Amino acid sequence: MKEKILIKATDLFLNLGFKSVTMDDLAQAMGISKKTIYSHFENKTKLVEACTMHVFDSVSCGIDEICLLKKNPIEELYEIKRLVMEHLNEEKTSPQYQLQKYYPRIFNTLRNKQFEMMHGCVINNVKKGIDQGIYRGNLNIEFVARIYFSGVTSIKDSRLFPVAKFPVADLMDNYLEYHLRGIVTPKGRKILNNIINSNQN
Repeated sequence: MKEKILIKATDLFLNLGFKSVTMDDLAQAMGISKKTIYSHFENKTKLVEACTMHVFDSVSCGIDEICLLKKNPIEELYEIKRLVMEHLNEEKTSPQYQLQKYYPRIFNTLRNKQFEMMHGCVINNVKKGIDQGIYRGNLNIEFVARIYFSGVTSIKDSRLFPVAKFPVADLMDNYLEYHLRGIVTPKGRKILNNIINSNQN
């Protein structure tokens, strides 16, 4: 039952927002009593924390699996983007903003874990791209990794990029292309253009 509560709560939080969904809403959506929820999660904060870490762990495992496939680095980033979009259900609200505002401790813990995971992932990606001649050899790898993380987290800020103007899927596509065009060689640009053209067909 704990796993079922976790999955349903995660779905509701991502679609409606961490603040918006009450324990009553969750109980009603599952057809169970609040008492049942509280027998597994002490309070809503504990549930929010469990849900955010559940999503993080799922995405992290998925990214590890993608990296093991040994795709070229450009394809790898597009696969990771697709995985993230699947897990976040294209975020119909701004769960990150609500998490930051109402659960700052959980938000900061999550942000630190995201940085550690993404930092290592992007550094490996850039090194592979340079070795394969599809990323420029004169890149400051540490800078690229950090500016990529900074951008990915900034585009999730609905105050900067309102969802009504910037649908999440388009925003992620635009940002990834923006990132890659800044670091690819002519050889890499051909691969990138082929991926973009195939995605549009």
